[in-house]
Amino acid sequence: MNVGELIKQIEDWAPPGAAWEKDNVGLQVGSRGDKLKNILLCLELDEEVLKEAIKKKCNLIFTHHPLIFNPIKNLDFEKSRQAKLIQHLIKQNISLYSAHTNLDFTRDGVSFELAKSLKLKNVTFLEYEEANQFKVVIFVPAVNVDELSEALFSVGGGVIGNYENCSFRIIGEGTFKGNEDSNPAIGKKGNTEKVEEVRLELIVDSWNLGKIVNAIREHHPYEEPAYDIYPLKNKNTSYGAGAIGELDKELSEKEFLNFVSKSLKTGKLKYCIGNGKKIKKVAVCGGSGSELLSRAINSGADAFITADIKYHAYHDAEGKILLIDAGHYETEIGSLNIVKKRIEKILSGKDYIKVFKFSGSTNPVKFY
Repeated sequence: MNVGELIKQIEDWAPPGAAWEKDNVGLQVGSRGDKLKNILLCLELDEEVLKEAIKKKCNLIFTHHPLIFNPIKNLDFEKSRQAKLIQHLIKQNISLYSAHTNLDFTRDGVSFELAKSLKLKNVTFLEYEEANQFKVVIFVPAVNVDELSEALFSVGGGVIGNYENCSFRIIGEGTFKGNEDSNPAIGKKGNTEKVEEVRLELIVDSWNLGKIVNAIREHHPYEEPAYDIYPLKNKNTSYGAGAIGELDKELSEKEFLNFVSKSLKTGKLKYCIGNGKKIKKVAVCGGSGSELLSRAINSGADAFITADIKYHAYHDAEGKILLIDAGHYETEIGSLNIVKKRIEKILSGKDYIKVFKFSGSTNPVKFY
């Protein structure tokens, strides 16, 4: 297996198209064609991570935070830490891949793993993504509908939540008349033809739309296939921000703070007092998620855990919800567990490729 083959399967789960439009996800440094050796997972790249990758003979480093986020103006190896890391990656022939907000917004991604670390049950997205899907309607001869639908399913069409190969079909009659320059697959040019056709409908995520159109043109039997594309306002059940679930039993605010501290292995929590009720329903968002505060309150959550909370957000939350800043690193580092499991499943049977999590910490925040 090469680097590119692994990346493709990672992106089938956390597609780059699901990322924030200003994010920079994907292959940061390296070559997709390199044969895959060992893999090191970390939250972000630094010198210690690179040393460990070399020691463990890894030629792919997976990070959550991109090394290259803003445009690079120069690669001054003596003055820029970022440039120096890129230089070492290239010299050591190590590829660097990043899944950032696409991993944040994906089911079973960062926030879902945070919810899992807190033992929450019945977990769903706190806020679903919407208006990033299309309905595609294709008119195809009945004898060709199964072949075409399989081609569309294979490039991401027809996925609704936990279900794949979803479509709707209506049988009808299509008519057409080809001119002298036409080359009809059915009937003769110059004749008005009537054909039993199927109206095939399916939903597709916006980032797969181009693949769907290409598949229609490649697999549809007609010279000029007829199809419609409709933008949707639907909530996308596979992608969203944050997560919300329930504890097995109610806890007091003090008991819950203690539980969070132990679960996330941190003794430093910033918080404001909630409404005084027992904690049962809990909202979370790994990393910086304070913009979801209103959504957490309106969802009926008793507590909301995230990071990088500004002062005035505590005022907005006080008396309404137990708002906890558990740290950016602390609320995201657990996501490497699910990444490791996913990659190991992809590599099943390839025991010669090892997947490691960085043994140290890349957290730059210290407490005095």
